[in-house]
Amino acid sequence: MRAMNPEKVLSVHHWTDELFSFTTTRDPGFRFKNGQFTMIGLQTEGKPLMRAYSMVSANHEDHLEFFSIKVQDGPLTSRLQHIQEGDEVLVNTKPTGTLVVDHLKPAKRLWMMSTGTGLAPFMSLIKDPYVYESFDQIILVHGCRYVSELAYEQDITQDLPNDELIGELVSNQLLYYPTVTREEYKHQGRITDLLESGKLAEDLGLPQPNTDEDRFMLCGSPAMLDDMCVILERNGFHESRHGEQAEYVIERAFVEK
Repeated sequence: MRAMNPEKVLSVHHWTDELFSFTTTRDPGFRFKNGQFTMIGLQTEGKPLMRAYSMVSANHEDHLEFFSIKVQDGPLTSRLQHIQEGDEVLVNTKPTGTLVVDHLKPAKRLWMMSTGTGLAPFMSLIKDPYVYESFDQIILVHGCRYVSELAYEQDITQDLPNDELIGELVSNQLLYYPTVTREEYKHQGRITDLLESGKLAEDLGLPQPNTDEDRFMLCGSPAMLDDMCVILERNGFHESRHGEQAEYVIERAFVEK
């Protein structure tokens, strides 16, 4: 298999002036674990310009989907945001990443903490029956500035509960907690503040997280990741490193350009 596969763009969706997602064809030989990322990009001036993107699509789906910010002067996204159906993007054939369920010790609950486009790998994971077999409850927390940035909300709250494959699992085990910081909404505040104050667990009707029953996956802004690590470590949680099982995992290879 080639190091990079050219894939055809099937659809493009612009969520806001700063966020978009797109789907592509998928080479039958491209295999990945839900939660992983790969390098994708465009051929620019005769050379491939690549950045790390998590797969939104699950590994059992026949297409690939990616979720991206728009950076007007970004080397890649300044171009990528203008792709259209029928265009070609490059997809690296060697996925990797730390947001893999097997890197976590067994427990009762799995908390997926995301900001912005950090939601992407968790969209892949919440479509995975194995995740629901591994934990009694899955809590997906998505923090954004504005309500309009809460991408995939309809997919999470309406489409997935009616999915033939995992609809019943989603309905019985998945809790979704969207929160914004810059306007009125049913949930408001930074994820870290909501967690530390106890309001997050209280709103969900859950006990406060502890190392015996809870595991965490983190993906999002550097500030959120740094603050979450401090909070978790202070409460006895340890990060999985080099594939060894622990209480939380973090994805640092997140696209910002």
